[in-house]
Amino acid sequence: MMKRLVARAVLSAFLLSGTALSAQAAGSLKVSVDSNLNTLDPAKMKGGQEYVTAYLIFNGLTVISHDMTLKPDLAERWEHSDDLKTWTFHLRKGVKFHHGRELDAEDVVATIARIQDKATASTARVNFEIVDATKALDAHTVQFQLKTPYAGFAELFGERQARIVPRDAIDTLATKPIGTGPFQFVSFAPGDRVLLKRNPDYFEAGLPKLDEVVIRILPEAAAQVAALTTGELDLVWSLPLEAIDKVKASPNLRVDSVATSTWDGVIMNGNAKPFDDVRVRRAVATALDKATITQIALFGQGTPTHSPIPPSHPYFNKDLPIAKGDPVAAKKMLAEAGYPNGFEVTLHTPAGRASRERLGLAVRELLKPAGITVNVQRVPFDVFLKDIEGKGAFYIDGFFSRPTVDTSFYPWYHSRGSWNTALWNYGNPKMDEVLDGARQAATEEEAKKLYGEAQALAVQDSPGVIPYVINHVNGVNARVQGFKSHPMMFLDLRDVSVK
Repeated sequence: MMKRLVARAVLSAFLLSGTALSAQAAGSLKVSVDSNLNTLDPAKMKGGQEYVTAYLIFNGLTVISHDMTLKPDLAERWEHSDDLKTWTFHLRKGVKFHHGRELDAEDVVATIARIQDKATASTARVNFEIVDATKALDAHTVQFQLKTPYAGFAELFGERQARIVPRDAIDTLATKPIGTGPFQFVSFAPGDRVLLKRNPDYFEAGLPKLDEVVIRILPEAAAQVAALTTGELDLVWSLPLEAIDKVKASPNLRVDSVATSTWDGVIMNGNAKPFDDVRVRRAVATALDKATITQIALFGQGTPTHSPIPPSHPYFNKDLPIAKGDPVAAKKMLAEAGYPNGFEVTLHTPAGRASRERLGLAVRELLKPAGITVNVQRVPFDVFLKDIEGKGAFYIDGFFSRPTVDTSFYPWYHSRGSWNTALWNYGNPKMDEVLDGARQAATEEEAKKLYGEAQALAVQDSPGVIPYVINHVNGVNARVQGFKSHPMMFLDLRDVSVK
């Protein structure tokens, strides 16, 4: 129902020491990400840089393809009961983990049980709360009994954290990840690089083509672009938007981009004053011109929206107007809330996340005419994750595309949603009713109606402001062949080679 949103070479000692290369190793690819990885355990991952590594090392039962349709991955097929409550997945035979053991159904059972365990603290746990029981029917068949009907269940296994892991190596995943993916983990030097090598036993014949992948950690945009220009890098994942024109101007480089449902947002914590008053939250949302914000924060490399559902999706509520910024109306709302002279507030932004920093500055300027004085405070990203995200009253955050409309919406807007309870603490019984109903919708028409209602509630209650969805842009050296940007921002290197 929701499938839309659904050549061997050795690196030179220069590369391994971080020094400039004089020659390119034909079978290796060097890609940069912009911040350190906090974990290599897929269930516990929260950042895009971590997801990049996970996609190369692990597989899910299913996978979201480049056209956003659902495809088999570790499961070669699946079926469900008529009531959508019993789902049976049939695993590929002969798939091996990187430590040599064959994948079996018990690995799937252990993986999902671990995600469901609160102690794991996986953000994917909310997706699998719907699972009542998981059982290995035989070595290659696993069955899930759901608490309620759910037509989009198979798509949950395309989620980033739902990578299947070996039950006999769970305790070491954070530092020594073992999966079934196209590349095997070799080493990780925190703050510097991750080194991966080709998996000779990968189940897709002839893939991957690369012998090794080096993931360089380069926080500064200028350093990334300089390294791409000089040939020290082959690919910059999530190219800084301000660098697009420079990359386009180079005859040896190209820009590859795709529309996504990834978004940045203005987070207002409903448990903190003054944002515990819906009238204040509405005033903030009313004062913000989303088209202007999109131009300032993304240089136009995105599209204004109401919620995580992008305008390109058939469920997008076209009847809701995109906010154009009305400071007069915002002032009136503030007066009704007891702030006739406005108020002063600190807005935290994560340093090094350029689009989010620009978003913060845009919010500051656009809220001035409404009488809200915003003091923008940049916070180092590691500090932001530790001290601000989920704790601050007013800050800028961002999240990646999810595989379904349900997983894009439910965790942020349902009262039990894992991201809702970690961000804006929003609760509305009507929203819960709508989202619970959408999970069980039997037809496209019913699902579209319910998600239309959910978007209207999100605008009306304004738990936060999602101004836009973002284009995923990558900078690529011309010698890289077969690379295509993924709408889920996955780094798919299976069919990639280097001249």
